[in-house]
Amino acid sequence: MRRADGGRRVVVTGMAGISPIGQDWPSIRERLEALQNGVRKMPEWEVIEGLNTALAAPVPDYEVPAHYTRRNLRSMGRAACMATTATERALEDAGLLGDPSLKDGMTGIAYGASAGESDAIADFGKMIFNNSTEGLSANSYIRMMSHTSPVNIGVFFGITGRIYTTSSACTSGSQGIGYAYEAIRFGRQNTMVAGGCEELTATQAAVFDTLFATSTKNDTPELSPSPFDRDRDGLVIGEGAGTLILEELEKALERGATIHAELVGFASNSDGKHVTQPRPETMEKAIRMALLDAGIEAEQIGYISAHGSATDRGDIAESLATHAVFGEQTPISALKSFMGHSLGACGGLEAWVALEMMNNNWFHATANLNNIDPKCAPLDHIRDEGRSLDCEYIMTNNFAFGGINTSLIFKRWNA
Repeated sequence: MRRADGGRRVVVTGMAGISPIGQDWPSIRERLEALQNGVRKMPEWEVIEGLNTALAAPVPDYEVPAHYTRRNLRSMGRAACMATTATERALEDAGLLGDPSLKDGMTGIAYGASAGESDAIADFGKMIFNNSTEGLSANSYIRMMSHTSPVNIGVFFGITGRIYTTSSACTSGSQGIGYAYEAIRFGRQNTMVAGGCEELTATQAAVFDTLFATSTKNDTPELSPSPFDRDRDGLVIGEGAGTLILEELEKALERGATIHAELVGFASNSDGKHVTQPRPETMEKAIRMALLDAGIEAEQIGYISAHGSATDRGDIAESLATHAVFGEQTPISALKSFMGHSLGACGGLEAWVALEMMNNNWFHATANLNNIDPKCAPLDHIRDEGRSLDCEYIMTNNFAFGGINTSLIFKRWNA
């Protein structure tokens, strides 16, 4: 059961997530159907002088599972904890929780976030400014380091294969999924835990605030963000975690696993031009490379999950790149209009939700898309209400600071 290019086939056998609008598909779909986002005003941010935005999309109902011990948690920040929980649920969905194969060296992890725990980073900052190590502990660096989430996942489940740390901002999750796919496809691993996570902090909001890229509709959180809309005023920071379990097809079939989809295409490239000004030309190239990797034509894609950051430059560049490949024919919508921009988590969350929608023949609209920006290239935006679609292939795209571009293609599984 090899690909036409001789590579091994890769399937999704488990998936789960923790998001601002729910921690399971039925809850999330209910919010998507109602066009109800997870954005709220953050009064605690209003005391920060110079911070213009007070909007965010936090996960409102996450609780650390009761069976996580103090020893488990001492090296985990909030993001690592959510990532571990999402992974536990995904492994359970795949029927691999506690399976001996997790420890045989052929199960690995490709997972990322923009950074480690912000409180731990702040503690080291205090040391520099106060000339004191007060507040630091033996686990401070473990919680701060960029690879804290994949390492904590590996320790928690005893996974002994390779670890890829994909700390690439908004493409952390999608690169994690893509590199996991390649590890299996080329025979380096049989199973991979893949995805991304992020915890909500005011520092991340400040990053985009200094670029005048955050929404300041502070008194009307339900109206923001609004990707591709003429009247959008910027992004809203979110948080969460999204995990996919990828397996080599023959292994999955041999153990009788439920297969959610096949991952057939991936591409990633970089602009090589500017850190914060996206280039539609290289975005387009990443999309075309993913299609080439999948061995399909653009017209075979039935739905596109847009990056949809709700920033002027981002939306315009993405629409130009998408239109150059697909024209106006392919339905598209942006999950960030509901969950905000969860940075490292968005690639995992968007892939998970897109797969759930493909398997239910229903796709959400983009919330708050009332007047399409005329500066954006024309696309077939799903607006006002969800749309019933029967898709054999779907695509999810993400684009990050540094000009990092990713595109993933999934195929419906027909046993």
